[in-house]
Amino acid sequence: MKKIVLGAILLGLSQTVFATEILPTQVPVPKDNPLTEEKIELGKQLYFDPRLSSSGTISCNSCHNVMAGGEDNRNVSVGIEGKTGGRSAPTVWNSAFYSVQFWDGRAPTLEEQAKGPITNPVEMGLPSHKVAVERIKSLKGYEVQFKKVFGGSNPVTIDNIAKAIASYERTLVTPDAPFDLYLKGDKKAMTEEQIKGFELFKTVGCTSCHTGPIFAGPTLPVGTGFYMKFPTFPGTEFDKKYEFSKDLGRYDQTKNEAEKNMWRVPTLRNVALTAPYFHNGAVKTLDEAVKVMAKTQLNKDLSKDEVKKIAAFLHSLTGKFPEQKMPHLPMN
Repeated sequence: MKKIVLGAILLGLSQTVFATEILPTQVPVPKDNPLTEEKIELGKQLYFDPRLSSSGTISCNSCHNVMAGGEDNRNVSVGIEGKTGGRSAPTVWNSAFYSVQFWDGRAPTLEEQAKGPITNPVEMGLPSHKVAVERIKSLKGYEVQFKKVFGGSNPVTIDNIAKAIASYERTLVTPDAPFDLYLKGDKKAMTEEQIKGFELFKTVGCTSCHTGPIFAGPTLPVGTGFYMKFPTFPGTEFDKKYEFSKDLGRYDQTKNEAEKNMWRVPTLRNVALTAPYFHNGAVKTLDEAVKVMAKTQLNKDLSKDEVKKIAAFLHSLTGKFPEQKMPHLPMN
């Protein structure tokens, strides 16, 4: 059973607890899935391959677009046959730093996360992982690559498909945001407004949960989720307007009453690019999201100037995106 760390335990701590951290360029890599160039390239092909969906029209990249902010800028994603789910697609950029995956933390690793959408009936919609394996095996180009990367007499397995995709996803890191450069000593990397926004971000209380290198909580062991109740203060005008409490979050997975409306704390890296916001994608702008968080999580009403400054700081968390070139997929 996955361990849980509640974001609420950090509420009320002094802002001095917050440690400013530069985004690392090296990601955590599991011992049973070491990175190699060949595996990363194979994973990239699979990530972009719509043949892992029942209709042949949906790939991982359809909902987690690495040519942009790593998601699809929709309130909820569109899967096979125009079907839609109930939650907004989280960004794949910097997801390698999470200790659990999905909004509700139900997958402990990128490998486990990669398996889920393939057989989800409203996402990629294949009837089973066995069918996914059979499709990949039928393509000689893939079979040759799997043999080279994984070896053995039966290299094309769902576990190896997931390992390859996860390996590619571990390359999706966006370093050297203005905030990082500022911490490295370039005092001109952030504007005066962004610097003031960072100070407000701390004093208002945002760092109660948004800490660590990706501003998603402290670095934790794999499988240990950092969660927060959202909304912490239910019944506000924002909660009613955007229906945040309607989705029960982790409770749908665990059936634990204490986990109703609990969510994995999301990253704020590149947040200026990933509208609309929150698990249901109900909030369209960053400024509105800042107001919502202050009221629903801290029971504070921010002035327009405060909102503007904090939003400016959040823009400073937009990093440099490594160039992504579309891969050539095996055709037979």
